[in-house]
Amino acid sequence: MSKTVLLWLLAIFFLATVSLAEAQQLAKIPRVGFLRPVEAEESYVEAFRQGLKELGYVEGKNIALEYRSGKTDEFSKLAAELVGLQVAIILADGTGLALAAKQATSKIPIVMTTSTDPVGTGLIASLARPGGNITGLASNSQELGGKNLALLKEIVPRLARVVIPTPGSSADDIYVEGTEAQRVRWEYN
Repeated sequence: MSKTVLLWLLAIFFLATVSLAEAQQLAKIPRVGFLRPVEAEESYVEAFRQGLKELGYVEGKNIALEYRSGKTDEFSKLAAELVGLQVAIILADGTGLALAAKQATSKIPIVMTTSTDPVGTGLIASLARPGGNITGLASNSQELGGKNLALLKEIVPRLARVVIPTPGSSADDIYVEGTEAQRVRWEYN
């Protein structure tokens, strides 16, 4: 579902920025920058192309896709490359790439595929009023951790212990932090 929502967000935003294309003959076709942390799986890229095609955009015909992927220490360089190509929009797959794109430009629109905490990481000012040139999806895991624990407590009122197995990513840390905050509220009530 998030791919579908992302494609709609991208399409709506892209259509809003390029709506004059039908009224005027453009000398060059618009470019979309696609930033990924690792080589994109062909199925993911194909789904993206198919979504654009359903909206009337065909790669090489009326839109150009510029793919860039690399390791964390290359994110800034990759984002700068896309800015140098003067892409119309940047699709950033994850918080790290969205941050790199934000540092590279304040003018080119950026669509993030997802971010665990876009406010806490400084991507946007707030969920209600993001400001700037960034939009996209936020998972808000910190809030969800607390909400999930509250629901568990409602279902099992005598709940005393909960184990949260996590692999230790920053998203997991944020989830656990929200869950821990909810637990502390219970102890003082």
